[in-house]
Amino acid sequence: MATTNVYNMNGDQVGNIDLPDDIFNVPVNEHAIHMAVVQYLANQRQGTKGTKTRAEVRGGGKKPWRQKGTGRARQGSTRSPQWTGGGVVFAPKARDYSIKMNKKHKRLALKSALSAKLRDSKFIVLDSLTFPEIKTKQMTSVCKNLKTDNALVVLNSAENNVIRSARNIPNVKTAGVNTINVYDIVKHDTFVVTKDAVTKMQEVYA
Repeated sequence: MATTNVYNMNGDQVGNIDLPDDIFNVPVNEHAIHMAVVQYLANQRQGTKGTKTRAEVRGGGKKPWRQKGTGRARQGSTRSPQWTGGGVVFAPKARDYSIKMNKKHKRLALKSALSAKLRDSKFIVLDSLTFPEIKTKQMTSVCKNLKTDNALVVLNSAENNVIRSARNIPNVKTAGVNTINVYDIVKHDTFVVTKDAVTKMQEVYA
């Protein structure tokens, strides 16, 4: 079973915590992590962009001039792509960009990402993280004490004061145990989690 230090908000070590190997110490599967990131980014795309082809543009039914004798190039419609107001060649159409991924594969990717953070000493456990009021300065101070300015902070409960104190800090994001994803774990340099959240993760992802 893996073991890591526990810190308080001042950055002082206050104990240790055992982490189950089946979540935080699995062989890192880089392919699974890559696929999870690709799926996340693909699913963020709305896919609502679309333009009209020459068959869909209104008007242009009449031939603009006769075929021969005018000295101009022959034209069959004013809605051809070369005309102003004409259709678009190979027009982009609305589509669904989402990618499906098996639950086991997705779970493997999440565990691999967590294990990689622990292996690289980018995994920090806090005994608790609560603020009496909403102050960005407080969250900035905690990050400074933990020597990180790029972190994903995972909480067990909806600590509104912590969430709102962190939302204006660049490269710092808060998330719940049930809302973390591989992309956010990989994107942020440090994974910061409370002891209560670790216990909850063991229940959810075991």
